[in-house]
Amino acid sequence: MITQQTTAKRWSISSDDLHSYQQQNCLHQSLPKELGMGHSTLFQLDQDLSYIETRYSPSRDLAVLSKIEYQEPRLIVTLGIQGQSRFTGNNGTELCFNEGYTTITAVHSSIGERKYEAHKPTLQLRFAMSKNWLNNYFGDIKTAQLFNKNHTQLHPTSSQAICAAYKLLNCKQKTNKLFMHGQAMSLLAFELSLFFEDTRQNTEEFNQKDAASVKSAQDILFNEFKNPPSVAELSKRVGINQCKLKKLFHHFFENTPYGLLHEIRMNNAYQLLEATSCQVSVAANQVGYSHASNFSTAFIKHFGISPKEVAKKR
Repeated sequence: MITQQTTAKRWSISSDDLHSYQQQNCLHQSLPKELGMGHSTLFQLDQDLSYIETRYSPSRDLAVLSKIEYQEPRLIVTLGIQGQSRFTGNNGTELCFNEGYTTITAVHSSIGERKYEAHKPTLQLRFAMSKNWLNNYFGDIKTAQLFNKNHTQLHPTSSQAICAAYKLLNCKQKTNKLFMHGQAMSLLAFELSLFFEDTRQNTEEFNQKDAASVKSAQDILFNEFKNPPSVAELSKRVGINQCKLKKLFHHFFENTPYGLLHEIRMNNAYQLLEATSCQVSVAANQVGYSHASNFSTAFIKHFGISPKEVAKKR
């Protein structure tokens, strides 16, 4: 049932009232047409690991009411690819899911409202895993500590995880469960490493302002990879010195500014070649290489396959 909250000028719908249908290895849920565009697709990658793609662009402010109680606690990893949303729990807790950030939280239930703003596209990837799944990879002690804390962590999404996320989103054969499982495992390996690392080994702590600064630097490289700023220029633009910028990149991305730039260029070139089968020289130019031969050498070293082979796959 769709209801209108006149005081908040927000429309509400229960998750039970979304249009649902099963297709092969996934479950689709979509908004009624009168509420705008919006759908989620749930994939059960294995018994203890699920993956949900959510794309919403409602025609009015919207709250999707959910009431999920898990038989055992779950760890939820959410990547904000585009836009933002908020979850307000019945117990008063509130979580924000923002573009460019990964949110990790341990939950026993999901009872509350998931809120979306009108005419603002939102794209999020969400992974849910059980304690048993985590025990297999991180051990009983660290997993138990995690669930006892009832703690939420927010950090800029790593470039490696973004790459895996786009491979999942662009997977043309969603029935290829092995491929999807592999990309999900790769993504989670990068995003959970910060969450599970031994804090005693971290001699330097970084605050939210530092996280925002390195996220701004990441955005600049993603937007200007063809003609990128130098590290000195990048530091000035985000308001921190070069030494600290490099430390922040190492902490949040396990990479250097140049290393991240290289990954961004290679991933963009791969997507361009795969989608358009363009000439190698065109792809090279599009990602900032003056010489196609240098680009080809870097591409082969990065992916283990030549750009011509990628273009031929289409």
